[in-house]
Amino acid sequence: MTIAPTTSVLPPSPAEEWHEILKPMLLRMPGLPEDLFRRMRMAKLTFGDRVHCPFLRPFFLSPEDEERVRTVAETIAELGERVVIAALDDKHIFAQLHLREEEERLARIHVGYGPASTASRLDAFLLPDSLKFAEYNGESPAGAGYAETLAEIFHELPMMGEFARKYEVERYALSGKLLEALLQSYRDWGGSAQKPQIAIVDWEEVPTWSEFEILQARFEKVGIPTLIADPRQLEWDGKSLVAGGQKIDLVYRRVLVNDMVSKPAECSALVKAYTAGAVCVANNFRCKIAHVKAFFAVLTDEQNGGLFSLGERELIRKHIPWTRVVRDVNTGHYGRTVELLAFIRKQRENLVLKPSDEYGGSGVTLGWETSEAGWDEAIERALAAKNGAWIVQERIPTRREVFPYIVRAGRVDYRDMLVDFAPYLFRGKLCGFLTRLSSTGLANVTSGGGQVPAFRVSPKT
Repeated sequence: MTIAPTTSVLPPSPAEEWHEILKPMLLRMPGLPEDLFRRMRMAKLTFGDRVHCPFLRPFFLSPEDEERVRTVAETIAELGERVVIAALDDKHIFAQLHLREEEERLARIHVGYGPASTASRLDAFLLPDSLKFAEYNGESPAGAGYAETLAEIFHELPMMGEFARKYEVERYALSGKLLEALLQSYRDWGGSAQKPQIAIVDWEEVPTWSEFEILQARFEKVGIPTLIADPRQLEWDGKSLVAGGQKIDLVYRRVLVNDMVSKPAECSALVKAYTAGAVCVANNFRCKIAHVKAFFAVLTDEQNGGLFSLGERELIRKHIPWTRVVRDVNTGHYGRTVELLAFIRKQRENLVLKPSDEYGGSGVTLGWETSEAGWDEAIERALAAKNGAWIVQERIPTRREVFPYIVRAGRVDYRDMLVDFAPYLFRGKLCGFLTRLSSTGLANVTSGGGQVPAFRVSPKT
Protein backbone atom coordinates (compact mmCIF):
# COMPACT_ATOMS: atom_id res chain seq x y z
CA MET A 1 0.00 0.00 0.00
CA THR A 2 1.36 3.44 -0.94
CA ILE A 3 0.74 6.26 1.49
CA ALA A 4 0.61 9.70 -0.04
CA PRO A 5 3.09 12.09 1.56
CA THR A 6 1.52 14.69 3.79
CA THR A 7 2.22 18.32 3.09
CA SER A 8 2.24 21.03 5.70
CA VAL A 9 0.29 24.08 4.58
CA LEU A 10 0.92 27.19 6.63
CA PRO A 11 -2.13 29.33 7.34
CA PRO A 12 -2.11 32.71 5.62
CA SER A 13 -0.40 35.53 7.49
CA PRO A 14 -2.40 38.57 8.63
CA ALA A 15 -0.87 40.53 5.73
CA GLU A 16 -1.95 37.89 3.21
CA GLU A 17 -5.45 37.84 4.71
CA TRP A 18 -5.65 41.63 4.40
CA HIS A 19 -4.56 41.53 0.75
CA GLU A 20 -7.23 38.93 -0.03
CA ILE A 21 -9.86 41.22 1.48
CA LEU A 22 -8.49 44.33 -0.24
CA LYS A 23 -8.36 43.10 -3.84
CA PRO A 24 -12.11 42.54 -4.42
CA MET A 25 -12.94 45.61 -2.32
CA LEU A 26 -10.89 47.84 -4.64
CA LEU A 27 -12.91 46.52 -7.59
CA ARG A 28 -16.18 47.35 -5.80
CA MET A 29 -14.91 50.67 -4.38
CA PRO A 30 -12.44 52.22 -6.87
CA GLY A 31 -12.60 55.54 -5.00
CA LEU A 32 -11.17 54.01 -1.82
CA PRO A 33 -7.58 55.28 -2.32
CA GLU A 34 -8.73 58.87 -2.92
CA ASP A 35 -11.04 58.65 0.08
CA LEU A 36 -8.09 57.58 2.26
CA PHE A 37 -6.06 60.56 1.03
CA ARG A 38 -8.98 62.90 1.72
CA ARG A 39 -9.33 61.59 5.28
CA MET A 40 -5.63 62.03 5.91
CA ARG A 41 -5.65 65.63 4.72
CA MET A 42 -8.70 66.42 6.85
CA ALA A 43 -6.90 64.91 9.86
CA LYS A 44 -3.71 66.97 9.25
CA LEU A 45 -1.73 63.85 8.29
CA THR A 46 0.56 65.77 5.99
CA PHE A 47 4.27 66.40 5.92
CA GLY A 48 4.58 69.64 4.04
CA ASP A 49 2.21 69.02 1.12
CA ARG A 50 2.50 65.19 1.10
CA VAL A 51 0.16 62.79 2.86
CA HIS A 52 1.89 60.45 5.26
CA CYS A 53 0.58 57.16 4.01
CA PRO A 54 0.32 56.18 0.32
CA PHE A 55 -0.13 52.54 1.39
CA LEU A 56 -3.32 50.53 1.82
CA ARG A 57 -2.22 48.13 4.55
CA PRO A 58 -1.10 48.52 8.16
CA PHE A 59 1.91 46.80 9.67
CA PHE A 60 0.90 43.83 11.82
CA LEU A 61 2.80 42.47 14.80
CA SER A 62 1.96 39.62 17.12
CA PRO A 63 1.71 39.85 20.92
CA GLU A 64 4.94 37.83 21.04
CA ASP A 65 6.68 40.35 18.77
CA GLU A 66 5.47 43.19 20.97
CA GLU A 67 6.80 41.55 24.13
CA ARG A 68 10.15 40.81 22.48
CA VAL A 69 10.49 44.46 21.46
CA ARG A 70 9.30 45.72 24.85
CA THR A 71 11.94 43.82 26.81
CA VAL A 72 14.86 45.06 24.73
CA ALA A 73 13.64 48.62 24.04
CA GLU A 74 12.88 49.38 27.68
CA THR A 75 16.31 48.08 28.69
CA ILE A 76 18.04 50.31 26.12
CA ALA A 77 16.08 53.34 27.36
CA GLU A 78 17.14 52.49 30.91
CA LEU A 79 20.77 52.26 29.77
CA GLY A 80 20.38 55.65 28.10
CA GLU A 81 19.42 57.22 31.42
CA ARG A 82 22.32 55.42 33.12
CA VAL A 83 24.82 56.70 30.56
CA VAL A 84 23.51 60.26 31.03
CA ILE A 85 24.16 60.08 34.78
CA ALA A 86 27.54 58.38 34.31
CA ALA A 87 28.68 60.89 31.66
CA LEU A 88 27.81 63.87 33.84
CA ASP A 89 29.91 62.31 36.59
CA ASP A 90 32.84 61.00 34.50
CA LYS A 91 34.69 63.19 31.97
CA HIS A 92 36.12 60.14 30.20
CA ILE A 93 32.64 58.80 29.44
CA PHE A 94 31.34 62.27 28.52
CA ALA A 95 34.19 62.74 26.05
CA GLN A 96 33.12 59.58 24.19
CA LEU A 97 29.81 61.24 23.26
CA HIS A 98 31.53 64.13 21.40
CA LEU A 99 29.06 66.84 22.32
CA ARG A 100 29.92 70.39 21.30
CA GLU A 101 31.02 72.82 24.01
CA GLU A 102 27.71 74.69 24.15
CA GLU A 103 25.74 71.43 24.14
CA GLU A 104 27.77 70.29 27.13
CA ARG A 105 27.04 73.56 28.92
CA LEU A 106 23.30 73.07 28.38
CA ALA A 107 23.48 69.43 29.44
CA ARG A 108 25.23 70.35 32.68
CA ILE A 109 22.58 72.85 33.79
CA HIS A 110 21.24 71.34 37.00
CA VAL A 111 17.56 70.41 36.82
CA GLY A 112 17.20 67.66 39.41
CA TYR A 113 14.00 66.02 38.19
CA GLY A 114 12.74 63.09 36.19
CA PRO A 115 14.39 61.22 33.34
CA ALA A 116 16.47 63.02 30.73
CA SER A 117 14.14 61.64 28.05
CA THR A 118 10.47 61.87 28.93
CA ALA A 119 9.77 60.81 25.32
CA SER A 120 12.16 58.79 23.18
CA ARG A 121 12.11 56.45 20.19
CA LEU A 122 14.32 53.65 18.95
CA ASP A 123 14.70 52.81 15.26
CA ALA A 124 14.65 49.05 14.76
CA PHE A 125 14.39 46.19 12.31
CA LEU A 126 12.17 43.39 13.58
CA LEU A 127 12.71 39.99 11.94
CA PRO A 128 11.42 36.56 12.99
CA ASP A 129 14.83 35.53 14.29
CA SER A 130 16.44 38.88 15.15
CA LEU A 131 15.82 42.37 16.51
CA LYS A 132 18.38 45.08 15.82
CA PHE A 133 18.30 48.76 16.74
CA ALA A 134 20.05 51.28 14.49
CA GLU A 135 19.59 54.54 16.47
CA TYR A 136 18.14 56.06 19.62
CA ASN A 137 16.21 59.32 19.31
CA GLY A 138 16.40 60.48 22.90
CA GLU A 139 15.71 64.15 22.23
CA SER A 140 12.59 65.07 20.30
CA PRO A 141 10.94 62.12 18.56
CA ALA A 142 8.19 63.19 16.19
CA GLY A 143 5.20 61.32 14.87
CA ALA A 144 3.23 60.01 17.86
CA GLY A 145 0.20 62.17 17.04
CA TYR A 146 0.41 61.18 13.40
CA ALA A 147 0.72 57.45 14.19
CA GLU A 148 -2.29 57.44 16.50
CA THR A 149 -4.49 59.40 14.09
CA LEU A 150 -3.47 57.22 11.14
CA ALA A 151 -4.37 54.09 13.13
CA GLU A 152 -7.82 55.54 13.85
CA ILE A 153 -8.40 56.19 10.14
CA PHE A 154 -7.31 52.67 9.18
CA HIS A 155 -9.48 51.23 11.93
CA GLU A 156 -12.51 52.74 10.15
CA LEU A 157 -11.62 51.42 6.67
CA PRO A 158 -14.08 48.89 5.23
CA MET A 159 -11.34 46.24 5.01
CA MET A 160 -10.84 46.38 8.77
CA GLY A 161 -14.40 45.28 9.54
CA GLU A 162 -13.95 42.07 7.58
CA PHE A 163 -10.38 41.55 8.85
CA ALA A 164 -11.54 41.95 12.47
CA ARG A 165 -13.87 38.97 12.11
CA LYS A 166 -10.79 36.75 12.14
CA TYR A 167 -8.37 38.77 14.27
CA GLU A 168 -8.30 40.63 17.55
CA VAL A 169 -6.96 44.05 16.53
CA GLU A 170 -5.39 46.45 19.06
CA ARG A 171 -4.12 49.96 18.37
CA TYR A 172 -1.97 52.21 20.57
CA ALA A 173 -3.19 55.26 22.51
CA LEU A 174 -0.01 57.26 22.05
CA SER A 175 -1.15 60.80 22.81
CA GLY A 176 -2.70 59.83 26.14
CA LYS A 177 0.45 58.01 27.20
CA LEU A 178 2.61 60.93 26.07
CA LEU A 179 0.51 63.39 28.07
CA GLU A 180 0.67 61.11 31.11
CA ALA A 181 4.47 61.02 30.84
CA LEU A 182 4.74 64.80 30.45
CA LEU A 183 2.54 65.38 33.50
CA GLN A 184 4.58 62.91 35.56
CA SER A 185 7.78 64.77 34.66
CA TYR A 186 6.03 68.00 35.64
CA ARG A 187 5.13 66.51 39.03
CA ASP A 188 8.71 65.25 39.48
CA TRP A 189 9.88 68.80 38.80
CA GLY A 190 7.69 69.94 41.69
CA GLY A 191 4.73 71.24 39.74
CA SER A 192 1.46 71.29 41.66
CA ALA A 193 -1.10 72.63 39.18
CA GLN A 194 -3.85 70.11 38.50
CA LYS A 195 -4.07 71.35 34.92
CA PRO A 196 -0.69 72.88 34.07
CA GLN A 197 -0.43 75.16 31.06
CA ILE A 198 1.53 73.26 28.39
CA ALA A 199 3.42 74.91 25.54
CA ILE A 200 4.50 72.78 22.57
CA VAL A 201 7.59 74.67 21.39
CA ASP A 202 9.18 74.53 17.95
CA TRP A 203 9.76 76.77 14.91
CA GLU A 204 6.52 77.66 13.18
CA GLU A 205 8.01 76.78 9.78
CA VAL A 206 8.71 73.10 10.60
CA PRO A 207 6.75 70.59 8.47
CA THR A 208 5.61 68.74 11.62
CA TRP A 209 3.54 71.73 12.84
CA SER A 210 0.36 69.84 11.94
CA GLU A 211 1.28 67.17 14.48
CA PHE A 212 1.46 69.81 17.20
CA GLU A 213 -2.11 70.80 16.29
CA ILE A 214 -3.19 67.16 16.60
CA LEU A 215 -1.60 66.85 20.04
CA GLN A 216 -2.94 70.20 21.18
CA ALA A 217 -6.49 69.12 20.33
CA ARG A 218 -6.08 65.79 22.11
CA PHE A 219 -4.51 67.30 25.25
CA GLU A 220 -7.21 69.97 25.46
CA LYS A 221 -9.96 67.38 24.96
CA VAL A 222 -9.00 65.89 28.35
CA GLY A 223 -8.83 69.31 29.98
CA ILE A 224 -5.13 70.22 29.81
CA PRO A 225 -4.66 73.74 28.39
CA THR A 226 -2.15 73.61 25.55
CA LEU A 227 -0.74 76.21 23.21
CA ILE A 228 1.80 75.99 20.40
CA ALA A 229 4.60 78.53 20.38
CA ASP A 230 7.63 79.39 18.31
CA PRO A 231 10.71 79.93 20.55
CA ARG A 232 10.77 83.53 19.30
CA GLN A 233 7.33 84.07 20.85
CA LEU A 234 8.46 83.09 24.35
CA GLU A 235 9.18 85.80 26.91
CA TRP A 236 11.13 85.62 30.16
CA ASP A 237 10.24 88.30 32.70
CA GLY A 238 12.70 87.14 35.35
CA LYS A 239 10.09 85.03 37.14
CA SER A 240 8.00 83.23 34.55
CA LEU A 241 8.09 81.96 30.98
CA VAL A 242 5.22 83.53 29.04
CA ALA A 243 3.72 82.90 25.59
CA GLY A 244 0.77 84.82 24.18
CA GLY A 245 0.10 86.33 27.58
CA GLN A 246 -0.07 82.89 29.23
CA LYS A 247 2.31 81.76 31.98
CA ILE A 248 3.82 78.42 30.94
CA ASP A 249 4.14 75.61 33.49
CA LEU A 250 5.37 72.81 31.23
CA VAL A 251 7.25 72.98 27.93
CA TYR A 252 6.91 69.99 25.62
CA ARG A 253 10.16 70.78 23.82
CA ARG A 254 10.27 69.88 20.17
CA VAL A 255 12.82 72.53 19.19
CA LEU A 256 16.19 70.79 18.92
CA VAL A 257 19.26 71.50 21.03
CA ASN A 258 21.12 71.92 17.70
CA ASP A 259 18.86 74.85 16.88
CA MET A 260 19.12 76.29 20.38
CA VAL A 261 22.89 76.31 19.99
CA SER A 262 22.84 77.82 16.49
CA LYS A 263 20.14 80.40 17.34
CA PRO A 264 20.89 81.41 20.94
CA ALA A 265 19.15 84.80 20.77
CA GLU A 266 15.89 83.29 19.51
CA CYS A 267 15.95 80.62 22.26
CA SER A 268 17.26 82.75 25.11
CA ALA A 269 13.92 83.05 26.95
CA LEU A 270 13.53 79.26 27.05
CA VAL A 271 17.12 78.70 28.23
CA LYS A 272 16.89 81.41 30.91
CA ALA A 273 13.62 80.06 32.30
CA TYR A 274 15.02 76.50 32.30
CA THR A 275 18.25 77.61 34.00
CA ALA A 276 16.26 79.44 36.68
CA GLY A 277 14.12 76.37 37.33
CA ALA A 278 11.02 78.44 36.56
CA VAL A 279 9.49 75.98 34.10
CA CYS A 280 9.48 72.22 33.57
CA VAL A 281 11.03 71.31 30.22
CA ALA A 282 10.62 67.83 28.75
CA ASN A 283 12.77 66.48 27.32
CA ASN A 284 15.32 68.34 29.38
CA PHE A 285 18.65 69.36 27.88
CA ARG A 286 20.54 66.39 29.35
CA CYS A 287 18.77 64.10 26.87
CA LYS A 288 21.31 65.15 24.22
CA ILE A 289 23.91 62.90 25.88
CA ALA A 290 22.13 59.66 24.99
CA HIS A 291 20.57 61.05 21.82
CA VAL A 292 23.76 61.34 19.75
CA LYS A 293 24.56 58.25 17.70
CA ALA A 294 27.89 57.90 19.51
CA PHE A 295 25.73 56.59 22.40
CA PHE A 296 25.78 53.20 20.64
CA ALA A 297 29.59 53.41 20.53
CA VAL A 298 29.57 53.83 24.32
CA LEU A 299 27.28 50.81 24.64
CA THR A 300 29.33 48.52 22.38
CA ASP A 301 32.86 49.52 23.44
CA GLU A 302 34.35 46.97 25.82
CA GLN A 303 36.08 49.72 27.82
CA ASN A 304 32.66 50.68 29.22
CA GLY A 305 31.68 47.16 30.21
CA GLY A 306 31.71 48.07 33.89
CA LEU A 307 28.64 50.25 33.40
CA PHE A 308 26.51 47.23 32.53
CA SER A 309 25.61 43.88 34.05
CA LEU A 310 26.50 40.61 32.33
CA GLY A 311 22.91 40.25 31.10
CA GLU A 312 22.89 43.81 29.79
CA ARG A 313 26.17 43.28 27.95
CA GLU A 314 24.68 40.19 26.29
CA LEU A 315 21.56 42.16 25.30
CA ILE A 316 23.78 44.90 23.82
CA ARG A 317 25.80 42.32 21.86
CA LYS A 318 22.66 40.72 20.48
CA HIS A 319 20.60 43.81 19.63
CA ILE A 320 22.92 46.83 19.20
CA PRO A 321 25.20 46.94 16.13
CA TRP A 322 28.92 47.35 16.78
CA THR A 323 29.55 51.11 16.57
CA ARG A 324 32.63 53.33 16.83
CA VAL A 325 33.43 57.03 16.45
CA VAL A 326 35.54 57.44 13.29
CA ARG A 327 39.12 58.19 14.39
CA ASP A 328 42.66 57.02 13.70
CA VAL A 329 42.83 54.56 16.63
CA ASN A 330 43.06 50.90 17.49
CA THR A 331 39.86 49.47 18.94
CA GLY A 332 38.11 46.25 19.83
CA HIS A 333 35.97 44.32 17.37
CA TYR A 334 34.32 41.29 18.96
CA GLY A 335 37.33 40.30 21.02
CA ARG A 336 40.15 41.25 18.67
CA THR A 337 42.01 44.53 18.21
CA VAL A 338 41.75 46.26 14.83
CA GLU A 339 43.22 49.41 13.32
CA LEU A 340 39.95 51.26 12.88
CA LEU A 341 40.57 53.22 9.66
CA ALA A 342 42.10 50.23 7.86
CA PHE A 343 39.19 48.09 9.07
CA ILE A 344 36.63 50.60 7.77
CA ARG A 345 38.28 50.72 4.34
CA LYS A 346 38.47 46.94 4.08
CA GLN A 347 34.96 46.18 5.33
CA ARG A 348 33.02 48.67 3.18
CA GLU A 349 30.35 46.12 2.19
CA ASN A 350 29.47 45.54 5.86
CA LEU A 351 29.51 49.07 7.27
CA VAL A 352 27.56 52.35 7.44
CA LEU A 353 29.03 55.83 7.99
CA LYS A 354 26.90 58.63 9.42
CA PRO A 355 27.20 61.85 11.41
CA SER A 356 26.71 61.31 15.11
CA ASP A 357 24.22 64.15 15.33
CA GLU A 358 22.07 64.60 12.25
CA TYR A 359 18.41 63.94 11.39
CA GLY A 360 16.45 62.54 8.49
CA GLY A 361 19.20 60.34 7.07
CA SER A 362 21.45 63.35 6.37
CA GLY A 363 24.99 62.26 5.52
CA VAL A 364 24.30 58.52 5.89
CA THR A 365 26.53 56.48 3.56
CA LEU A 366 25.73 52.78 3.08
CA GLY A 367 28.97 51.02 2.21
CA TRP A 368 27.34 48.30 0.11
CA GLU A 369 25.66 50.96 -2.08
CA THR A 370 28.83 53.08 -2.45
CA SER A 371 31.85 52.73 -4.75
CA GLU A 372 35.31 52.29 -3.26
CA ALA A 373 36.22 55.86 -4.26
CA GLY A 374 32.97 57.21 -2.78
CA TRP A 375 33.64 55.28 0.43
CA ASP A 376 37.14 56.75 0.74
CA GLU A 377 35.65 60.23 0.27
CA ALA A 378 33.11 59.54 3.03
CA ILE A 379 35.88 58.42 5.40
CA GLU A 380 37.87 61.58 4.71
CA ARG A 381 34.75 63.68 5.22
CA ALA A 382 34.18 61.97 8.58
CA LEU A 383 37.78 62.56 9.68
CA ALA A 384 37.75 66.21 8.57
CA ALA A 385 34.46 67.10 10.27
CA LYS A 386 34.98 70.01 12.64
CA ASN A 387 31.41 70.38 13.86
CA GLY A 388 30.69 67.05 15.51
CA ALA A 389 31.87 63.47 15.18
CA TRP A 390 30.94 60.71 12.72
CA ILE A 391 30.33 57.08 13.55
CA VAL A 392 30.84 53.81 11.72
CA GLN A 393 28.36 51.04 12.37
CA GLU A 394 28.10 47.45 11.24
CA ARG A 395 25.46 46.53 8.69
CA ILE A 396 22.35 44.99 10.22
CA PRO A 397 19.68 42.77 8.68
CA THR A 398 16.63 44.65 7.44
CA ARG A 399 13.03 43.65 6.97
CA ARG A 400 11.10 43.91 3.72
CA GLU A 401 7.42 43.27 3.07
CA VAL A 402 5.03 43.73 0.16
CA PHE A 403 2.55 46.59 0.61
CA PRO A 404 -0.23 47.87 -1.67
CA TYR A 405 0.96 51.29 -2.87
CA ILE A 406 -1.36 53.99 -4.17
CA VAL A 407 0.08 55.26 -7.46
CA ARG A 408 -0.47 58.94 -8.22
CA ALA A 409 -3.11 58.20 -10.87
CA GLY A 410 -5.16 56.25 -8.35
CA ARG A 411 -3.90 52.83 -9.40
CA VAL A 412 -2.71 50.43 -6.68
CA ASP A 413 0.55 48.51 -7.17
CA TYR A 414 2.15 45.97 -4.85
CA ARG A 415 5.65 47.03 -3.87
CA ASP A 416 8.43 45.42 -1.86
CA MET A 417 9.29 47.90 0.90
CA LEU A 418 11.90 48.18 3.64
CA VAL A 419 10.14 48.29 7.05
CA ASP A 420 11.65 50.48 9.77
CA PHE A 421 9.90 49.68 13.04
CA ALA A 422 10.40 52.31 15.76
CA PRO A 423 9.04 51.82 19.30
CA TYR A 424 8.05 54.92 21.28
CA LEU A 425 9.10 54.98 24.92
CA PHE A 426 7.47 57.41 27.31
CA ARG A 427 9.40 57.60 30.59
CA GLY A 428 11.11 54.39 29.53
CA LYS A 429 7.95 52.36 28.91
CA LEU A 430 6.94 51.02 25.49
CA CYS A 431 3.73 52.76 24.39
CA GLY A 432 3.43 52.21 20.63
CA PHE A 433 5.23 52.41 17.33
CA LEU A 434 6.16 54.55 14.34
CA THR A 435 6.39 52.34 11.25
CA ARG A 436 8.05 53.77 8.14
CA LEU A 437 8.41 52.23 4.70
CA SER A 438 10.93 52.94 1.99
CA SER A 439 12.01 51.42 -1.31
CA THR A 440 15.62 52.42 -0.52
CA GLY A 441 18.01 51.64 2.33
CA LEU A 442 16.84 54.69 4.32
CA ALA A 443 13.41 54.84 5.91
CA ASN A 444 12.34 58.18 7.29
CA VAL A 445 9.71 60.78 6.48
CA THR A 446 12.21 63.55 5.79
CA SER A 447 13.99 61.47 3.13
CA GLY A 448 10.75 60.71 1.31
CA GLY A 449 9.62 57.52 3.00
CA GLY A 450 6.02 56.76 3.90
CA GLN A 451 4.31 55.77 7.13
CA VAL A 452 1.76 53.10 8.03
CA PRO A 453 0.00 52.44 11.33
CA ALA A 454 1.00 49.46 13.46
CA PHE A 455 -1.58 47.12 14.96
CA ARG A 456 -1.09 44.24 17.36
CA VAL A 457 -3.12 41.30 16.01
CA SER A 458 -3.86 37.76 17.13
CA PRO A 459 -6.21 35.18 15.56
CA LYS A 460 -9.60 34.92 17.18
CA THR A 461 -10.18 31.57 18.83
